[in-house]
Amino acid sequence: MAAVSVAAEWQLLYNRYYRKPELYQMQWKHVDLTRNKVACAPFGGPIAAIRDDAKIVQLYSESALRKLRIFNSAGVQISETVWRNAGGRLIGMAWSDDLKLICITQDGTVYCYSFHAELIKTLSLGQDGLKHSIVECVFWGNGVVCINEAVELYCIPDFNNPCPIRLADTGLEDMPLCMAVIEPQYTMSGNVEVLLGVSDSVMVVEEDGVQQTGAEIGPIQKMVVSRNGKLIASFTHDGRLLVLSSDFSNIIFEYTCESALPPEQLAWCGMDSVLLYWDDMLLMVGPYGDPVRYLYDEPIVLIPECDGVRILSNTNMEFLQRVPDSTVSIFQIGSTQPAALLYDALDHFDRRSAKADENLRLIRSSLPGAVEACIDAASHEFDISQQRALLRSASYGQAFCSQFQRNRIRDTSRTLRVLNAVRHPDVGIPLSIQQYKLLTPSVLIGRLINAHQHLIALRISEYLGMNQEVVIMHWACNKITSSLAIPDADLLQILLDKLKLCKGISYAAVAAHADKSGRRKLAAMLVEHEPCSSKQVPLLLRIGEEVTALAKATESGDTDLVYLVLFHIWQKGPTMEFHRTIHARSLARDLFICYARCYKHEFLKNFFITTGEIQDAAFLMWKESWELAKNPMASRGSPLQGPRIKLIENVQKLFSETREHVFESKAAEEHAKLLRMQQELEVTTKQPIFVDSSISDTIRTCIVLGNHRAALKVKTEFKVSEKRWYWLKVFALATIRDWDALEKFSKEKRPPIGYRPFVEACVDADEKGEALKYIPKLSDPRERAEAYARIGMAKEAADAASQAKDNELLGRLKLTFSQNAAASSIFDTLRDRLSFQGVS
Repeated sequence: MAAVSVAAEWQLLYNRYYRKPELYQMQWKHVDLTRNKVACAPFGGPIAAIRDDAKIVQLYSESALRKLRIFNSAGVQISETVWRNAGGRLIGMAWSDDLKLICITQDGTVYCYSFHAELIKTLSLGQDGLKHSIVECVFWGNGVVCINEAVELYCIPDFNNPCPIRLADTGLEDMPLCMAVIEPQYTMSGNVEVLLGVSDSVMVVEEDGVQQTGAEIGPIQKMVVSRNGKLIASFTHDGRLLVLSSDFSNIIFEYTCESALPPEQLAWCGMDSVLLYWDDMLLMVGPYGDPVRYLYDEPIVLIPECDGVRILSNTNMEFLQRVPDSTVSIFQIGSTQPAALLYDALDHFDRRSAKADENLRLIRSSLPGAVEACIDAASHEFDISQQRALLRSASYGQAFCSQFQRNRIRDTSRTLRVLNAVRHPDVGIPLSIQQYKLLTPSVLIGRLINAHQHLIALRISEYLGMNQEVVIMHWACNKITSSLAIPDADLLQILLDKLKLCKGISYAAVAAHADKSGRRKLAAMLVEHEPCSSKQVPLLLRIGEEVTALAKATESGDTDLVYLVLFHIWQKGPTMEFHRTIHARSLARDLFICYARCYKHEFLKNFFITTGEIQDAAFLMWKESWELAKNPMASRGSPLQGPRIKLIENVQKLFSETREHVFESKAAEEHAKLLRMQQELEVTTKQPIFVDSSISDTIRTCIVLGNHRAALKVKTEFKVSEKRWYWLKVFALATIRDWDALEKFSKEKRPPIGYRPFVEACVDADEKGEALKYIPKLSDPRERAEAYARIGMAKEAADAASQAKDNELLGRLKLTFSQNAAASSIFDTLRDRLSFQGVS
């Protein structure tokens, strides 16, 4: 009997059954579809209604101001707003894929509303406005095409990136009879194609061209493109319904209607039939067989879906769809299919009838298919009791079927629980199983949270094992926006109770929303709970909590974060405040110093002075002076040495203020003095060879240049010792080969360094004759022996060595004259003599 009652509601179109179950009794009041413009979103989406300003209607107790009202599919009002927009008459209204309500007025202005009737943005179809009024709009997914009185076509291909474009000029003077759109995803060019019914043909308009097609099939008064873009249903002037291929090259089927009056609405019912609606009749036409008629005594709106059509009236909403094959196999009157016998077997089992076992025996070989059919039929049902009965049948058959997948029933049951939850009138999303799969659970969750159905969205996410963070985040942001009267501390506790449900949730994102909503204190309290420093610190900076941000960044040990805070404070606040902020934090201070040493010397110098670290400032300035020395212009002498000398003098002053750096102070003082003298010498001699040389080199250079007075001045100024002075002057005179001056210098007084440097200077200059002047004056016979040996005088070297009575020295000297046999024999004789005398 149950099967008979189910099948009794079906209508047969040729060999296919259709059913029209009622989804909802509409809960709205005083909504008349004839008086309103209505926009219904697919996939069980919301309904927008506004009084039609193109019609003269009687106002009862309502205000003259029009209201844009948004309902769910069960007629439960979600939001409303007063329509005060300029732009003339409302021409078109539709929902985009992401459930934004697009409204287009007569002057080409596009108003975009949210799910909660909040105006999001406004744009115009033309760059400087349209000269002619919009007459008609055709929407698809995320775009729209409009035609104005001058038969000009304008298009917005994507509402998420609105960039209005004008399509090719049609050249028409009269308005087309009808207009339809082939979506860009179904065209060869990837651009939208607009179909215009013109006289007895169809004009295809694109952005860059126009072409005529479909000759002699019209005039077409109404047409609509199928969901996959491959077929076009059209109604001709003589009352024929034609289904053609999208290129108009082939007529798939033709049906002659009883009336030549064009239908008010024309829609595809899946891909199997076409619906035509006149004033009180809905006609369903298929490729074969007689059409099916449905009579209505109230206006309806057809809402095409991927697997059928939702039918909205003033009082209820129905869903017209083809009956699934699995359902037909079970409930068709007189069916003997395995699935029907399995369903019947459960009924007998419940009544304790032995016929249950008989039915199972009959379908033993095809039992897996029967179980699958029951599961599939259950997934397509809207009636919960029918779902339960079918799933029980499948479970009953699965007990006798070892080959069947065990999780198939479980997965279907989970899906149906989700669908039944969102189909409840309070939620009002009447998705079918096919729509649900096409929409995907994540998009469904997004639609639920946009409708502020956070609790059910959270439960579904948890039930399906999906990430709950998106739901809780949206709830928290919405709670902040809508709870302006709740004190920050109380609201914080409310938020924390929910946010802790999801591990790893971004408290910083919620805090950012609080800051954006003007609740900076709440934002600061929330960000304290953010465990991730990389999210916490930038937000603290944005809300003005620089000190806290610096503390958190240094605690994290992330140098990039510390630098982020440092640069922010540096650019924002006064210099002194910046210095005080970082001075107390060693990591921040060290990182700043490391950066400033490379790029900001002057700023770092001021920082050291401000914080009392005078010695660090002095060392930095000293280093800076050496950087100046690297300037190629400075090496030529002159004017650039002035700033450098002043810099070193400032270094000396800074060092002199501390007791611990007496040596550095004296060194800086003498360095500056030396540089000043060297600069004067370069100016005097006009030779850039003095600066940055040592004191010894400066003295030596002065002597080489013959400026003995300057050399003596450097010696006196820097208290150069006599021994060092003699060494420098001896070798400098030898360098310029001034032997007379060298001899004179040796006779001024007894040299404090002895005569050995004189000998070495002459020998190095290869002047043996000059060396002989000083060798005899050497007091140590060993030195004399070695000196004679260096200039090749073997006998004199042997005599001096014999005076020293040093066998080892004689051995070394013999090796020196190893090439000279006579000289070697002399040294051997002397060694033998010394050995005989017992001298070692």
